[in-house]
Amino acid sequence: MGVSSRVAGAEEMCPYRLVLEHVTSRWGVLVLIALEERSYRFSELRREIGRVSEKMLTQTLQTLERDGMVHRDAKPVIPPRVDYSLTPLGREAAAQVRTLATWTERRMDEVAQARVKYDETRP
Repeated sequence: MGVSSRVAGAEEMCPYRLVLEHVTSRWGVLVLIALEERSYRFSELRREIGRVSEKMLTQTLQTLERDGMVHRDAKPVIPPRVDYSLTPLGREAAAQVRTLATWTERRMDEVAQARVKYDETRP
């Protein structure tokens, strides 16, 4: 079974779950949060996010564009200029992701304490 047929099968079985995976993936979260601030060219976005391969950023942007969350604006100039921004749907998703990211940051000390406690009880 090819990748496209697996994706199609997953969409048929549970479409909202697949979108949730896209929005909450490691790079999806970072792209949404970055684009919430402003639009970016590809290379700027890659620098803003950091430590993401060109291939993974391309795939993430294409996935979020397909889901209607990212707008890709290719200008017919030389050299080519492509800007990425959030659609209204993407802005809504970014706000939700930002809330989760803010909560995580606020609660990180408690998470760290829980990890230490857990690790101390394990051989």
